[in-house]
Amino acid sequence: MKQEARTATGAPATLWDRTRQLASREILDTALRLFSEQGYDETTVAQIAREAGVSQRTLFRYFHGKEDLLGGDQDRFRQVLTATIGEQPDDAGVWEVLRAGVAAVLALHESREQALERFRLMHTTASLRAGWLEKRLRFQEDLLPLVQARMGGSGGTAAVRARAVIGTSFACLDAASMTWVAGGGEGEIIDLYDECVAAVRG
Repeated sequence: MKQEARTATGAPATLWDRTRQLASREILDTALRLFSEQGYDETTVAQIAREAGVSQRTLFRYFHGKEDLLGGDQDRFRQVLTATIGEQPDDAGVWEVLRAGVAAVLALHESREQALERFRLMHTTASLRAGWLEKRLRFQEDLLPLVQARMGGSGGTAAVRARAVIGTSFACLDAASMTWVAGGGEGEIIDLYDECVAAVRG
């Protein structure tokens, strides 16, 4: 179902917002196509800009660098993840809360094909895997106070427990997405994520 375009804050998008979103989507689609056709490392920002019909300066208004052209808006990713987890009911369990965050982030992909190609590139390109690890560690630090508060307690022991749960959740997402890519996009990543969580908790 097509939804009304909205900004990252949830407000209805203005004409200017929608224009930016369309331009951003065109650049992303072009980048993904080139990455798929000739490889991530072999594709230059200049080539992406030329193929998308924009200048490099315009491209950099939307994206910080080539990694962002694959991963999308990382600030939005972080905002959706933390906001979703923070908005969950007080009585929701920590695993339930983290699952809601994972589901919200997966929903940011505009299509199944786009998600499959992004995950495929991330898992098969060494430079992208390294970049994802760095981002993942930052995201985990962002989530630490939210998860620790839900788990109760304070101090070193509580932080260790919270870090362990958050790290396991991200590891399950990696395992699920790798399995999904290996299976050619069959099934749903969130279902595979649930299987991974059940395996480590069981």
